[in-house]
Amino acid sequence: MDGRHPALARLDVLVGRWTVQPKVDGVGSAWTEFAWQEGGAFLRQYTDADPIPPTTPDPWRDHAPFPTTTVIGLDDAAGEFTTLYADARGVYRVYRMTFADDVWTMWRDAPGFNQRFTGTLSADGDTVDGRWEMSENGVTWNLDFELTYTRVR
Repeated sequence: MDGRHPALARLDVLVGRWTVQPKVDGVGSAWTEFAWQEGGAFLRQYTDADPIPPTTPDPWRDHAPFPTTTVIGLDDAAGEFTTLYADARGVYRVYRMTFADDVWTMWRDAPGFNQRFTGTLSADGDTVDGRWEMSENGVTWNLDFELTYTRVR
């Protein structure tokens, strides 16, 4: 592939391995790794966790998605990214995404289960504090959970 689109460089800060810690009592951490694919045309995110301990709260234990794979690509006309998500539960989703000014956003509009994510990259580039929200009607949003990504390498 000749010449990487400059917008893709915004995602370079995500490349590497991170610990992912949901801010939910009794839920352990996971890890995620971002790596460029196809000569830098796509960014792949793979996430997994150790086996879920029996002390994990029911909703989390019963719905653990691991492993998950996300592929991020660019729409150069819109300057937006699209993410394709799949997980071990057989869930497949498409999100729109931006990453600008150290703010990472993803969202999807789906009848009865709209979702959005906002994460803020720390000044040193080694932490992302984020939150997932959900809405049944696309108007009233509720916190699903907060999480922190911490760079390992």
